[in-house]
Amino acid sequence: MLELAILGFLYDTPLHGYELRKHITALTGHVRPVAESTLYPAIKRLEKAGLLVRETQPGAAAAPRHVLSLTEEGRAELRGRLTEPARPDITDENRWFTVLAFLRHLDDTAAQAAVLRRRLSFLEEPASFFYEGERALRAEDLPDPFRRGVLTIARATSRAELDWLRTTLKDLEAPGH
Repeated sequence: MLELAILGFLYDTPLHGYELRKHITALTGHVRPVAESTLYPAIKRLEKAGLLVRETQPGAAAAPRHVLSLTEEGRAELRGRLTEPARPDITDENRWFTVLAFLRHLDDTAAQAAVLRRRLSFLEEPASFFYEGERALRAEDLPDPFRRGVLTIARATSRAELDWLRTTLKDLEAPGH
């Protein structure tokens, strides 16, 4: 997820590390704060793989800034990761939001629609956070108001996402789009 976010934000524009960290934190920080000790090793891995380059520029103060930008290989890597996201990128809500944030970088609307269809298929599978044996429990089945709250909120969120997915798919798959 972190590497995808790095590639996605740098696809838009070159950034220095601090700016990149702010962007990633805005996208994922409420769930998974991005520490420097996590971000900079990921940047180095991507740099070593030839997916991004670092250019030193004079800073506004005395310290120079290291500006990061994607190589053509990095742009292709992002598009590849977006075209074929791993199953956890589809099923984990936080990872899904990272994919969704950069899906516009796929120029092919059919490829975008294929990714959305995978998420739609996942959301249409019956699921619950709580089970009685093999039977998925619904909010109405639970006497515990807090667990009932979890399921009620999850149901509302899923319904909103399903509506958005179906509408967006219809738009993407419309003739002439």
